[in-house]
Amino acid sequence: MRHFEFLDTADRERLFFRAPEFFDVQSEAEVVGMALGATLYCPATRPRLATDLARRTAEGVTSMVLCLEDSIADSDVVHAEANVLAQLRQFATMRHDGPLVFVRVRAPEQIPLIVGGLGAAQHVLTGFVIPKFGEGAGQRYLDAVVAASDAIGRTIMVMPVLESRDVVYAETRIPTLLAVRDLLDKYRHHVLALRVGATDMSGVYGLRRSRDHTVYDVGLIAQAIADLVNVFCRQDGGYVLTGPVWEYFSGSERLFKPLLRESPFIMHDERTLRAELIAADLDGLIREVTLDRANGLTGKSVIHPSHVAAVHSLSVVSHEEYLDANDILTTAGCGGVSSSAYGNKMNESKPHTAWARRLALRARVFGVAHQGVSFVDLLGASLHQQ
Repeated sequence: MRHFEFLDTADRERLFFRAPEFFDVQSEAEVVGMALGATLYCPATRPRLATDLARRTAEGVTSMVLCLEDSIADSDVVHAEANVLAQLRQFATMRHDGPLVFVRVRAPEQIPLIVGGLGAAQHVLTGFVIPKFGEGAGQRYLDAVVAASDAIGRTIMVMPVLESRDVVYAETRIPTLLAVRDLLDKYRHHVLALRVGATDMSGVYGLRRSRDHTVYDVGLIAQAIADLVNVFCRQDGGYVLTGPVWEYFSGSERLFKPLLRESPFIMHDERTLRAELIAADLDGLIREVTLDRANGLTGKSVIHPSHVAAVHSLSVVSHEEYLDANDILTTAGCGGVSSSAYGNKMNESKPHTAWARRLALRARVFGVAHQGVSFVDLLGASLHQQ
């Protein structure tokens, strides 16, 4: 797989200074974690999951989660389990490439059930999303993953979701997060990324962000995310922490002005695109993705295919950022300060090295835009090709 594979050769050469690289589930864990991009969640009860997986792959989706937990009714669990197995077996006969596929389970016992039930189609399963991850139940989930991995002779990955009450409450948060980190460190080679469950966190207080706000406008949740980054995203052995889900996908009456400036769309002759993004409430998603990255989060949980192109287009490294990172990595360990290639900022070698390494990794999987190519160009080309 590679991001923007759906673009034709002419568009890829026009847009990218450095094209995205190919990757698969066997690539280095840090590459796969960065490459998750917009992870599309869908209920495991959907009757045409195999077709959905194939179609979304062609449209640029690189990671999907089939949910057996909160997105389905308790009474539908047995049907959903059978449906996931049948649909994944069917998908295995349809494509040899495809998205990274995860199943979100609600109990450890579902892990051997899914792995064993797939039989010869086990290769289409990348791993499991573990909800409401904590020190106690988390151990049982991880042990089940290890046992299933041993049974099939390959590593099954996990993405724990940090969303429990102990993660939200101020008096229990830090001890809980430290205990979870200690547990995950023992299973590090199975942990692809951690996911932020902002919806469940908000539900603890009866809160829900509106389409006019980002999750960072909700103070309690912003504080919790800051602590998650503090504990799990340190440069000495940190984890990939993904952005919380964006819940909205259709427009309605708005209280505040749109969050997208007009000038970039005017400059790139995409006025209509801006209107379409605002009508679909995607300006809020775009704003939140930029804040995710500013706060140390990578990728995004999404619930509608219309979100994917926006998240991936925002993930492409700009030409300016790429030159800055290269300059910093060239002098890494030597110290000193230099003016950026664009002549508009200071690049300080030692404190900026970790940022530059992370950006270089993102450049590998999402590519580097040509000078003068913006998010607007990338998103416009993505939507026109699909």
